[in-house]
Amino acid sequence: QVQLVESGGGLVQPGGSLRLSCAASGNIININTMAWYRQAPGKQRELVADISSAGNTNYADSVKGRFTISRDNAKNTVYLQMNSLKPEDTAVYYCNAGAITTTFGKVRGSQYWGQGTQVTVSS
Repeated sequence: QVQLVESGGGLVQPGGSLRLSCAASGNIININTMAWYRQAPGKQRELVADISSAGNTNYADSVKGRFTISRDNAKNTVYLQMNSLKPEDTAVYYCNAGAITTTFGKVRGSQYWGQGTQVTVSS
């Protein structure tokens, strides 16, 4: 129903910056809250930031002041600007979205996940 494709991950030195993008496609009527999660090796997946359809944002304490989440509703895309990156930010970052779609004429609301993009912060 909905496909989420992340991009922008890679290798960056401590103190550097990366901008992640997540584009949604499918039979979308509306995308509600969009979010970024991350999962480091041996750790549980955690919420990094989210943004509502109204533009309200929330951040994990560990990234507050360094990361900024934003969205472009016309492009069905959410972004995560990551500045002052630290080695502890190393993880696979996953896009998440709550979307209302149509399936065989039926309206449905579901949560969707992207496949993830690797972010590595290292010297």
